[in-house]
Amino acid sequence: EVPPGAWAPPGAATACLQAVGAGAVWTGAEALRGRFPFGGFGWGRLAFSQADAPTVGLAALGGAPLVSFAVATTGAALALVLLHLAAAVGEHRLRREETSHPAGPSSTAPRALARSTARVLPPLVLAALLAAGGALVPRPTAAEAGTLVVAAVQGDVPEPGLDFNAERRAVLDNHVRATEELADAVAAGRAPQPDVVVWPENASDIDPFANADAADRIEEAVRAIRAPVLVGTLVRGSRGTGLPADLEAGTGSTGGAGDELEDDELRNVVVVWEPGEGPTQVYAKRHPVPFGEYVPHRDFFRLFSDKVDLVRADMVPGERPGLLDVAGARLGALICFEVVEDGLVDDVVRGGAELLVVPTNNATFGFTDESVQQLAISRVRAVEEGRAVVHASTVGVSAVIAPDGSTGRTTELFTPDVLVQEVPLRTSLTPAASSSETGTSTATTSRPTMTSPAPSGPAPTAPTPTTSTPCG
Repeated sequence: EVPPGAWAPPGAATACLQAVGAGAVWTGAEALRGRFPFGGFGWGRLAFSQADAPTVGLAALGGAPLVSFAVATTGAALALVLLHLAAAVGEHRLRREETSHPAGPSSTAPRALARSTARVLPPLVLAALLAAGGALVPRPTAAEAGTLVVAAVQGDVPEPGLDFNAERRAVLDNHVRATEELADAVAAGRAPQPDVVVWPENASDIDPFANADAADRIEEAVRAIRAPVLVGTLVRGSRGTGLPADLEAGTGSTGGAGDELEDDELRNVVVVWEPGEGPTQVYAKRHPVPFGEYVPHRDFFRLFSDKVDLVRADMVPGERPGLLDVAGARLGALICFEVVEDGLVDDVVRGGAELLVVPTNNATFGFTDESVQQLAISRVRAVEEGRAVVHASTVGVSAVIAPDGSTGRTTELFTPDVLVQEVPLRTSLTPAASSSETGTSTATTSRPTMTSPAPSGPAPTAPTPTTSTPCG
């Protein structure tokens, strides 16, 4: 019996239900924040903190939402256990004070201990099962469709911060130089010949379709390495630059640039540059980041700060998943922050991606932990989808991630480097990928809302360096 005035802890079943309810509310709040406003932003989800924890295995069963639910529920269950123990201690002390023989054992102590144990044990078991259950989930890494030798090039930038691309073509030259050095190492037998080379987001800091010198430099690198290069850059549509009108806008598209790229809008893209052929495919980022790549309701937010005009041109979203057929394999491209979007990741894997590539630009975040946090997100996605991930950053941290979420060597921040590794190509779907809904939310595919034009002035493309994107 609970003494008068004391807090009455819930029973075991009620405590477990409360913990599960807390986990569900937390996960629901994450889902809402990942969709609203302006398409949402899911960076701070609990799941993405679990790359090195046993709970990450749950991602293969229910994706990032299940991992977040497990962590939140475990935390709530342990909190309830502590409350139970505190209540039990308080009850025991109160009864000792009320007894006429405080020095002697209380006759109710054994019953109180039994009640406390009965109340505490089920939430403890629930927390233990959720925390350790992920370790029991298989994480296969074997190749199912052969292997691919990939190279991730981290060329570095002249300086960290918003002015990383202030020196015209410097970022591109750094990545060309690193790729040519890799070609020399291959020729000397110090490195294997890559089947495909992944450059980061913004690796070409000027539009190669509007600047012949940039295109020439990319051609030099592709010719030297003798492999397709995935080039991250910013471009305008085929009516605003030299972008070929027949450039294939994603694997499986009906026709060429056509309805997606035949305009003069600004996009954040990955271009496949083939030896002897030049650019053959392009993927345009489907979820531009609000206030980083476009400014919604610019006039309204300008009332609070004129810094909104640092984003000089509003990017528009692409329309198709980032599926690219390269070197005999189907790659799934996710540009920078797109890796946090469940629907975008699921789209490319369900579309047949055998390997994921995440080109990113972390230059503007300097020496903060943003880079390692994003790498952790890519590691969780590797487990969730059962795919290797090539995570290539302009400045680090870059890594090649196995389908079980493990990494080999990782690069240092703001240090030129190249990673070359053979990765497995996988085709089977994890339970999480199999159960994901087809398609994406409208937030990831709709055109950004812009109620006023960007400020007048020189365009951020040719011949000046492009504006930075939110990952860089």
